[in-house]
Amino acid sequence: MSIVLLLSLAGLALIDSTSIGTLFIPVWLLLAPGPVSVRRMLTYLGTIAGFYFLVGLLLYFGGTGLAEALGGALDNRPVLWGQLTLGVGLLVLSFRYDGKRGAGAGRVLRWRDRVTAGDSSARWLVGLAVFAALAEVAMMLPYLGALGLLTTSGLGVLTVVALLGAYCLVMVLPAVLLTGARVAWPRRVEPVLARLNAWIVRSSGSMLGWVLGIAGFLIARDAAVRLGLFEMLANR
Repeated sequence: MSIVLLLSLAGLALIDSTSIGTLFIPVWLLLAPGPVSVRRMLTYLGTIAGFYFLVGLLLYFGGTGLAEALGGALDNRPVLWGQLTLGVGLLVLSFRYDGKRGAGAGRVLRWRDRVTAGDSSARWLVGLAVFAALAEVAMMLPYLGALGLLTTSGLGVLTVVALLGAYCLVMVLPAVLLTGARVAWPRRVEPVLARLNAWIVRSSGSMLGWVLGIAGFLIARDAAVRLGLFEMLANR
């Protein structure tokens, strides 16, 4: 297990910690009037982390079985060129979300209205967490990148499962820290949360652009390395 792998996984987990389910909704819940229920917040965050963990296990074992079934088909040059095209396409698409056109802001505002209109019961929070996670399945690009790294790492199954669990914990760690700070120093933290909320609404479009850009870069880089494009350029 290399330090590079661990740092890559940690970086991707921190990117995942800025999604609607892992940051936006916790901030809005913490801004709700009245005392914060740590138990309810942990119920919500635990549901999000658990959902990601189960999805990760399904994708990892399913992907491993698919890779074994396909043999070396995924390493064929046409497939790798397709992967490179996909990565470059995501990178180009990321520039559409520059934060100046309001792309994604309407979706974020609808999420905020849904959260603030809820009753914050444990059952409602669990349902909200599952709904948010399901809505983000198509945008789990950092998580898919992490799964790709683990699949090709050559590590044992137990190690991969442990790393997936650690990834999900790191993913919700910022929200856990915000919750602890809100409980310990409410008057000091509430203005910070308010500014964070304003930044979320203002920057939601550009944040999506960053996620798409990073995912596109990682996908394209992996294909370029396996195609030997960097070696070709270096030898010219």
